Amino acid sequence: MGSIVQSFIAECGRVWELRDKRTDGWFLADSPLTPVLGCLTYLLVVKVLGPRWMKDRPSFQLRNVLMIYNLFQIVFNGWMFYHVCRLTWFNGYSFICQPVDYSNSSDALQQVLMGYCFYVSKLIDFLDTIFFILRKKNNQITFLHVFHHFVMALTCFIGFRFMSGGQSALTPTINTLVHCVMYFYYLLAAMGPRFQKYLWWKRHLTVLQMIQFICIALHGMMPFIYDCGFPKIYCWFAVAQSIMFLQLFKDFHSKTYRISVVDNNVNNNKLK
Repeated sequence: MGSIVQSFIAECGRVWELRDKRTDGWFLADSPLTPVLGCLTYLLVVKVLGPRWMKDRPSFQLRNVLMIYNLFQIVFNGWMFYHVCRLTWFNGYSFICQPVDYSNSSDALQQVLMGYCFYVSKLIDFLDTIFFILRKKNNQITFLHVFHHFVMALTCFIGFRFMSGGQSALTPTINTLVHCVMYFYYLLAAMGPRFQKYLWWKRHLTVLQMIQFICIALHGMMPFIYDCGFPKIYCWFAVAQSIMFLQLFKDFHSKTYRISVVDNNVNNNKLK
């Protein structure tokens, strides 16, 4: 057993040596232990410590805090979307297959910075769940919600430390755009009952998420057809993760909105 553990640790060390050394020493990203411990702490807080602390306390309203937070998320994600597009899609980026630029050129280093910001944004997203706990919205702390935040933080760290830019640039491009739309919805929801009539499109947010995963999966398959030197292992991982999330979000959409349709039909029958 000890030899297996030692072999595993040695293999992890060998893989870590393949990292992008341009980002050594960056805050919250210098060691793989940082995101791992961060994600485990997140699980501990949202599944144990948070609910236990709030058990005998009244829920917090947090209306103004949520409005500021959602507005920040819109601006931050919009800023990342603009710069990722500027550095890639509007700068000679190949949609078919694009290798990672590991040079120290200005554009390459700016792409690395965007990868870092994207990773940090996934850590900031943990606050979504914290706010649910403080408001006692425990029904919204689903397996999908927690699992999605947990996995995205880890995978964005891997993407940033090993392959910022290149073929993987589609993920932050489409994800930041989707998050702008999503947090705009949350901003409207936080503004109170007067804006409830503008929230009819909630179910379409899940559809938008599913479209995102389809696009990322299809794009991740491109290097298998047109090889440009982009790491195939990342493509396998991106495709598998996108398909997994697509299925999870599809199940969530079916269960959530099928129940809504059934409830509406029952209520309509009662009125007849």
